Amino acid sequence: MNRILPPLLAFATVLPLAAAAPPTVGEKARDFTLSTPEGKHVRLSEVISQGPVVLVVLRGYPGYQCPYCNRQVQDFIQKAQGFADAGAHVVLVYPGPTQDLGAKANEFLADKKLPDHFDLVLDPDYEATNLYGLRWEAPRETAYPSTFLIDRQGAIFFSKIVKEHGGRTTAAELLDALPKRKPMQK
Repeated sequence: MNRILPPLLAFATVLPLAAAAPPTVGEKARDFTLSTPEGKHVRLSEVISQGPVVLVVLRGYPGYQCPYCNRQVQDFIQKAQGFADAGAHVVLVYPGPTQDLGAKANEFLADKKLPDHFDLVLDPDYEATNLYGLRWEAPRETAYPSTFLIDRQGAIFFSKIVKEHGGRTTAAELLDALPKRKPMQK
């Protein structure tokens, strides 16, 4: 019996370090606090308390600015009014190694004007990416491109995880999935 106990204890110690599984529809969104390149702290649970959230995990900087990420974010910006009309806040997660991550994110944002209800947050050393089980462990990769819709109670009601570069969620898909706000009574 004593010969079995040490290996079991060693296994139990390593077990919590295993990668998290990605969240699924119906699960509560995992909370995190990340910062924008300008230093503004964004806590996911605080953003959720204000209305639905579009959470997009980009590839960050895998050695180059991802053209698929660029197209996806440009699509979201072009449809920004639709997200605003739905009361949704868009949180874009830009993962990567801590060194130069802010500079790379600013490079990514150089040709984009994010609307007020959009935030791009830095994910240094894949903190949120790992929390969501989305780390793409391959050469020149960072995270699986993923999109989640989260309601005001923190429940995920849409999830798309792409295990390739293309096939991204479009703004139109999300706008169809977001609840429509009722018009204001006069």
